[in-house]
Amino acid sequence: MSRAFVSYFDYRQYEPLLPRLEHGRDPVRATVAIVGGGPVGFALALGLARYGIRPVVIEADESVCTGSRAGCITRRSLEIFEQLGAAAPMMRQGLPWSEGWSYHRTTEVFHLRMPPDAHAKYPALVNIQQCYVEQYLVDELEKLRDRIEIRWQSRVAEATPRADGVELAIETPRGGYRMNADWVVACDGARSTVRRALGLNFVGTRYEGRYVIVDIKMPSDLPPGRRAWFDPPSNPGATLLLHKHRNDLWRFDYQLRPDEDADAAVEPENVLARVQSHLDLMGERAPWNPVWISMYKASALTLERYRHGRVLFAGDAAHLTPIFGVRGMNSGIDDTHNLAWKLAFVLRGRARERLLDSYSGERLHATGENLRHSSKSAEFMDPPSPGFHLMRGAVLSLAGRNEWVRSLVNPRQSTAIGFPGSPLNDSSDEPAAALVAPGDNLPDAPLGGTHLSSLLGPQFTALVAGRADAGTLADGPVPVAVHETTGVAAERLGLRAGAAVLVRPDGHVLARHGAFDPARIRAAVQRCCEGGTA
Repeated sequence: MSRAFVSYFDYRQYEPLLPRLEHGRDPVRATVAIVGGGPVGFALALGLARYGIRPVVIEADESVCTGSRAGCITRRSLEIFEQLGAAAPMMRQGLPWSEGWSYHRTTEVFHLRMPPDAHAKYPALVNIQQCYVEQYLVDELEKLRDRIEIRWQSRVAEATPRADGVELAIETPRGGYRMNADWVVACDGARSTVRRALGLNFVGTRYEGRYVIVDIKMPSDLPPGRRAWFDPPSNPGATLLLHKHRNDLWRFDYQLRPDEDADAAVEPENVLARVQSHLDLMGERAPWNPVWISMYKASALTLERYRHGRVLFAGDAAHLTPIFGVRGMNSGIDDTHNLAWKLAFVLRGRARERLLDSYSGERLHATGENLRHSSKSAEFMDPPSPGFHLMRGAVLSLAGRNEWVRSLVNPRQSTAIGFPGSPLNDSSDEPAAALVAPGDNLPDAPLGGTHLSSLLGPQFTALVAGRADAGTLADGPVPVAVHETTGVAAERLGLRAGAAVLVRPDGHVLARHGAFDPARIRAAVQRCCEGGTA
């Protein structure tokens, strides 16, 4: 249920790619078939290519996504995109923001401030439409045509698990065929064909609230940030969100009341009248034009496992998160960064297959955290019961006059999630005093003309406070890069002289040792690659 008006994005159309067939079958067995492109599938393909794995991406559409979908990326996603080669164009197109304003009717009741981290390379949050994110990833994929294959306009109709892999039935405008893959990663979204083919169901909550998305083009001097209204005159009894993007683009998300008809609600005359009413409320007088209208419903759902034999799930195919707090696309990008190195290490014989079980366990923990926070926001935006609605009204009424109540209006923006209980974590010499513990995300900091986030590559990394012989860990079945760490970087990691922090390829801390000991580091890496403790 969507309507397009004028396009702000130059869509490229990609022709369907049919492999050379033998009796209706692709004779070349894929090592990894990624079902579904989008930001998750494309990011995973780039991630696997960094480790020398040649994936095949099966994408149903003829271009990157249309319409208004995800609209904000986090610092964690930008750090991942840098490793994939796509962060620079995203920063040029994206619009950073660090403030938010919440209103009850027309009274400001909460001012969100996220002071910039002076030591980090990237801002905490950057507004950018999903179509740009996908296109910049595709641009990088096209540079690696010898290592990655994208089959556009190809739709998976069937997925049949086998003992040694998965058989896929593919439909294209030029005919259908079958193919086999050693591994399949389902990145095919909320209506995943692969998930249905395996008979898997989500568990969790589907919220009743319906939201209309309206993108408009309008010049305005308002600063970027998140603006939320509860019970505004333009949308009485409901909520409305507003975000600014680059190039004079604005995104409205407003809630429909239970008695409103969904079909009538997205009729242009009704949508545009409501937008104009709210712009009048804000005092915005500049002319504006609609770009896109669509609708969505919030859900907090997940599979109970993300690995099923040779089939793995990522992004919306694995979990659905309410958009509040920008956790949807970003959690999917984090899925790929966790999965790429583990799958590649297994395929290259550097790790045991049970390492992939930690992908499911760790990312399920992350989903639980994301759903816990985003569900609180969703319930505040759309109270699930009369009692909850009454409580929210009381909070909003008090927040305008009482500082202690205002924290309850906090929209809880996305933050990087660690894995304190991961079976991969190694022991630490100083667990009580450690600023950064095993399982945590590595904090960013400047080091030697670059940043810690830029040092991480497709290998384990040892950060040592003081001098260290890099050659002692450069060889072996799993090489470890060694960097001498001083100044702010050592302080942020809480490293004493001679101590070391060992970091996984996905930027999570594996271990911290009171002294740099190559043998102990090798043992921690080997234990991790074997899947850690049971």
